[in-house]
Amino acid sequence: MATKTGSSTASGLAPIKEEYIDRNHVKKISQYLPSSMREEISEGNDKGGQKPKKKLKGRNKTRPIEKHLEEGKSRLCPNIIQKRECQFGEKCRFLHDPAEYWKTKPEDLPGPCYNFETFGRCPYGLTCRFAKQHTNEDLTEIQKKVEMKVEPSEKTVLSKELQITLRKKKYDFSLTDKVVAQIRKENTKEITLPAKRKLSEDGCDATIVSKPQVELENDDIAVKIRASEKKKIDFSDKTYLAPLTTVGNLPFRRVCKNYGVDITCGEMAVCTNLLQGQNSEWALVKRHASEDLFGVQICGSFPDVVGRCAQLIDEHVNCDFIDLNCGCPIDLVYRRGEGCSLIGRATRLEAITKTVTSVISKDFTIKMRTGISDGKNVAHTLIPMMEKNGVSAVTIHGRSREQRYTRSADWNYIGECVKSAENMAVFGNGDILSFEDALNFKEIANTKSLMVARGALIKPWIFTEIKESRHWDISSSERFDMLKDFTNYGLAHWGSDIRGVETTRRFMLEWLSFLYRYIPVGLLEVLPQKINERPPYYFGRNDLETLMASPNSGDWVKISEMLLGPVPSNFVFLPKHKANAYQ
Repeated sequence: MATKTGSSTASGLAPIKEEYIDRNHVKKISQYLPSSMREEISEGNDKGGQKPKKKLKGRNKTRPIEKHLEEGKSRLCPNIIQKRECQFGEKCRFLHDPAEYWKTKPEDLPGPCYNFETFGRCPYGLTCRFAKQHTNEDLTEIQKKVEMKVEPSEKTVLSKELQITLRKKKYDFSLTDKVVAQIRKENTKEITLPAKRKLSEDGCDATIVSKPQVELENDDIAVKIRASEKKKIDFSDKTYLAPLTTVGNLPFRRVCKNYGVDITCGEMAVCTNLLQGQNSEWALVKRHASEDLFGVQICGSFPDVVGRCAQLIDEHVNCDFIDLNCGCPIDLVYRRGEGCSLIGRATRLEAITKTVTSVISKDFTIKMRTGISDGKNVAHTLIPMMEKNGVSAVTIHGRSREQRYTRSADWNYIGECVKSAENMAVFGNGDILSFEDALNFKEIANTKSLMVARGALIKPWIFTEIKESRHWDISSSERFDMLKDFTNYGLAHWGSDIRGVETTRRFMLEWLSFLYRYIPVGLLEVLPQKINERPPYYFGRNDLETLMASPNSGDWVKISEMLLGPVPSNFVFLPKHKANAYQ
């Protein structure tokens, strides 16, 4: 049955069975929250107060970010861990005495070392938080002779040689440069911004410099990759995990693969940072062996920069497709002419699509919103241009930039976008939290391809539900086992030393800030749960289920301690994301 879409997200409480509702609950401020956040919460609860509530636009911008890591001489030198000679000698700022480090090292965490049990060797040696399991009394390493259960290394690592080449700007981008030069000559308007250019409120170029038409000579025409030479992916009738900044990390994607998602994509990577060889940005394009259909999402605003980055990824990154972000609504990205801003710059976006499809052999896809301003949808006008220029698939998030998450996704308009594409796959995205939502939205938009974002964060098993067309009343113990898997994947990805454990904890807590919103199927009076329904305070069917339903960040920390041991002293956590529907 079709439902109205595009309306306000304001809705009541989720219909939970009476016997589970906590009528006597008194909302308490977590002891883990800083004083500034306590004041903000108290102001929001005091309806008669004079001070207006601060608008943080979906993010906790003033959240404390603290690092609880080893510093200086308290940290063992990486060369000692890898059994190499340190080239810095006495000038090295790290500790070189394993025995001294062993005395000051924190107590080991309970449980087996995932890296040692899985791969037969832990690369973190003495610094591992489970080191006693694979270390002799003389502090030498134990090597376990076992058959490899999974591939030990994650695919795509920035080599030192490539990094040096990029930083010295000696990489050969001649193919991209020729294509960009050709497109500039073909266009009658300037496609690059002057040094100082103002943007209008809707993100469009305020000024455009006209150029006379230039006839091409044969020598100026760049050799384009033939369509027959490109790899072709069948995007139809597949589920797609959205590229989610911060929470869409590799361990989380592995969890979703366990539940049957078809397509995964890395977190948004900035083109300029990739071209500069930044290790932190290249870490976002790593691919695990279990990701059989994997893409890399990039963010840029200039045809030459995006084209160069796409060429670099095509030649050095193990992925199946490259996705361009045209949907990020964040002010920092938007003001640089990236993300949603490209929707209002049709000429620029066309030049980017022509450039990228001309220089890469992989499929090129685009993720975008309906438009920039509320009530001014333009996505359907851009889709024919994208298809003409060789874009393989496009994803439409059924909201504009201005709407953020304050409106329900407009699946009727997504249906218009599907009609505007002849042979190109169009993924619909927005407000999917159950298999019934998936079936309903497929019918409204007449599409077989779906992308899931927040729904996957709230319940990653949604992909199993969609494939099997059923509601899964997953138990709290099964959900806890899922968190165990995430912990193990995190220790393999970020490391099992002090830094790796705390990094895994931080990303787990960010995920738990979404995961607690799930309401167990057995507690609901009416199925299914809607993504914007506010869960009331309720008791679970056991203590663990009650703990997992808590909106208190202090309880999320307790869950992390059950898996990763006690938090460091003076630990503070405040989630990065704060959805408008839950404020």
